[in-house]
Amino acid sequence: MESENEELSMEVVEPEDAESDIEPDSDSGSEDGSAPKQPKEVYLPGKTLGEDEELVCDESAYVMLHQASTGAPCLSFDVVPDELGKSREAFPMTAYIVAGTQAARTHVNNLIVMKMSNLHRTQDDEAEDDDEVLEDDQDDVPDKEELKKPQMTCALIKHQGCVNRVRARRLGNTVYAASWSELGRVNIWNLTQPLQAVEDAQLLKQYEQNETRPVFTFSGHQQEGFALDWSPTAEGVLATGDCRRDIHIWSPLEDGTWKVDQRPLAGHTQSVEDLQWSPNERSVLASCSVDKTIRIWDCRAAPQKACMLTCQDAHESDINVISWNHTEPFIASGGDDGFLHIWDLRQFQSQKPIATFKHHTDHITTVEWNPSEATVLASGGDDDQIALWDLAVEKDADQVQAQAQNEDEVNKLPPQLLFIHQGQKEIKELHWHAQLPGVLLSTAHSGFNIFRTISV
Repeated sequence: MESENEELSMEVVEPEDAESDIEPDSDSGSEDGSAPKQPKEVYLPGKTLGEDEELVCDESAYVMLHQASTGAPCLSFDVVPDELGKSREAFPMTAYIVAGTQAARTHVNNLIVMKMSNLHRTQDDEAEDDDEVLEDDQDDVPDKEELKKPQMTCALIKHQGCVNRVRARRLGNTVYAASWSELGRVNIWNLTQPLQAVEDAQLLKQYEQNETRPVFTFSGHQQEGFALDWSPTAEGVLATGDCRRDIHIWSPLEDGTWKVDQRPLAGHTQSVEDLQWSPNERSVLASCSVDKTIRIWDCRAAPQKACMLTCQDAHESDINVISWNHTEPFIASGGDDGFLHIWDLRQFQSQKPIATFKHHTDHITTVEWNPSEATVLASGGDDDQIALWDLAVEKDADQVQAQAQNEDEVNKLPPQLLFIHQGQKEIKELHWHAQLPGVLLSTAHSGFNIFRTISV
C-alpha cells in the first residue's frame, strides 16, 4: 500500500462562507475601546461584498460541522453501512465512508476507506450531552478541546486510473464497493479487510503490507462512464452506464462473482450520466443522460424493449444527476442548466415536473432525497452551494403580504429552501447518512464536510 500521495487530516471547520452572515471589517470603536456592534446581514450567493465586509460563519446554524482533507481530491464517495445501530442521535458520532481519488496522472490513485470518529457537536451549547465531566482538580484535567478533536483513520486500496464514481452496498455480512475507472473498467471490491484495518492500529500496519485486488472486473463497456447504482431490493444486482450511451445490468452468482448482460439497454442516444434503482420495484430502473431525457426501464424485458417511459427534454441541457424518493413516487433531477426538477411518476407522461426550483447559479452535480424525511432533499453544484429543501413548506398569507411590501433578496427565495451551506469549492457529491438522522456528508475539490444543520 502506498500512502505518500495522500495528506489525510480531519478537523473542526469554521468556513468563511457556510450559512454566512456579513459583518463590517471595521477598526473603529466606541469610547471604551470596544468595537461597535453592527447588525448582521444574511449573505446570499452572488452578492458583492463591500471593501469593509467579510463573511463570518453563523455557527449557531449548525449542530455539527467538521471537515476532512485527503490530499488528492475525492470527487466521488459513498457512506458505508455499519453495524453501530440505526437512528443514532447521540454525540460523539462515528461514520464510515469509501471514497475514490482523482489524482494527477503521475500519482497513484486509491480507494480510501475512512473511519471518521469522535465527531462531537460543534454548536456552542452549555448543556451538551457529550461534554466530559471535569474533575475538581483542574491541573489534572486534559485539554477539553483536545478531548473533542475529531479523528480519521484511513485504509488505502490502489486503484488503476482515476475513480469516476464509487458506490457501496452491504450484501449479507460483507460490504462491497463498485468503482468506475477512467480506464473504462468497473471493479467490485470486498471491503472486509480495510474496514477491519481502520479499527485497529496493528491490523492497519499489517494491511498496508498487502495489496487488495478487486474480486471482479468488467471491461465490456466501450467507453468510461460515471453512472453506477446497487439495487436496494435485489441483493447484489448492479447497473452501470457509460459515456457511449450503454447501460449494463449485473447479477450475482453463487461463486461470489457477477454475470453481466452483454446486451446494453437500448434507448439513450448520448452519455448516461446517472442511474437509480426503484426503492420498491426490483426490476425498475431510472436513468438520465446528456440527451436531455429521463428514462424508466423494466429490466425483465429484452434490452431493446426495456424502456417503459421517456421524458423528452426534461432539462434544457445535460442532465447530470437523479434521485429516487424512498417512499413517494418522486424523482428529483439536476442538470447543467442549474434547474432542480421534481417529477411525479404517476404524471410522468405529461412531460412536466410537479415542481421546479432555479436557485443554483451553475451546474447541479449532486442531488439526494433524505432517507427518512420524504419531503426533504439536498442539492449541490459548481456554484459552491449545498441547498436543503423541504417540499412540504408553503408560503402562507402573511409571507405573501410581507414579500409584496418588501421585495428584498431573502423574501424572493423559494419558501421550500431551508438552508444554504457554503465553504466548499466545486462541490461534486453529497450523501445523507441513513443511520445518523439529519447528517450530510459532501465532497468537493477543497475536501470533505460532515455536518448537521438546525433545519433538518
